[in-house]
Amino acid sequence: MLPFRKIVFPIDYSDACLSIVPHVKSAVAHFGAQLTLVHAYGPEGLSFVDLPLADPDLPGRVREFEQLRVRDFAQEHFGGTQVECFAELGEAGTVIHDILKRQGGDVVMLPTHGRGPVRRMMLGSVATKILHDVDCAVWTATGTAIKGGHGGKYKSIVCAVDESQEALSVIKAGDALAKSYGATLAVVNVLGLPPMTMEIDYASVKNDLLLGAQQRLRETLASVGVDAHHAVIEGNIANGLHDWAADRGADLLVVGRGHAQDALGRVWSNLYSIVRESPCPVLSI
Repeated sequence: MLPFRKIVFPIDYSDACLSIVPHVKSAVAHFGAQLTLVHAYGPEGLSFVDLPLADPDLPGRVREFEQLRVRDFAQEHFGGTQVECFAELGEAGTVIHDILKRQGGDVVMLPTHGRGPVRRMMLGSVATKILHDVDCAVWTATGTAIKGGHGGKYKSIVCAVDESQEALSVIKAGDALAKSYGATLAVVNVLGLPPMTMEIDYASVKNDLLLGAQQRLRETLASVGVDAHHAVIEGNIANGLHDWAADRGADLLVVGRGHAQDALGRVWSNLYSIVRESPCPVLSI
């Protein structure tokens, strides 16, 4: 996966899309990566072409128009960079997935609106579909996470792990990125503890669980030869990660997406809320 050699940037010309252009440009320059722009268009593209709807040349003319728009976008925002440009008819998530299968890619970079649990469950959410369907890494961020940001020059990277096997690959990826950027690296496991009841000594159970998780995290870091600041904290995973990453001034959060495990881990099962609440962009691998 690392270093990223091919970056795929889906574009829809929206403000959200434009807001991450500096991050995409920074990643392309940092890794010396090839850039692929992808635009998915629907029936609304017909309104831009001055031809009768019954004209047999209409689909081809619409495609030409949309391809020209992508090339113009590439020239305006990535002038001087070699860019592959694709414009295809279809639902955005499906088009992006198909392009990845045909052309390949190491990471998809796209924004998300992060509008809450109802919105993310809708079938129209491109970020949701990409996070579910693609095998490569996905970089995504809400507008809040990139507002007044650093433009992709990472100085503080945080890895969020659980106790699944995927923690190993997440830590390795975070370590490789930190070394690549000369950034600090920290690793955190937000541990969900059982609810307090009258039947158990909660303080004793809490202490034992935290100590056990801390020991396992130390062993995991040692097993991959990574020396990084690390912690185990308790609480809601999305809120806990937000607060811990914000306190450390993190500008990138690295998490897993379930590819390296048979069962869903706690990070993967909370991925949407993590992205929505994160104070910085999220790279899921």
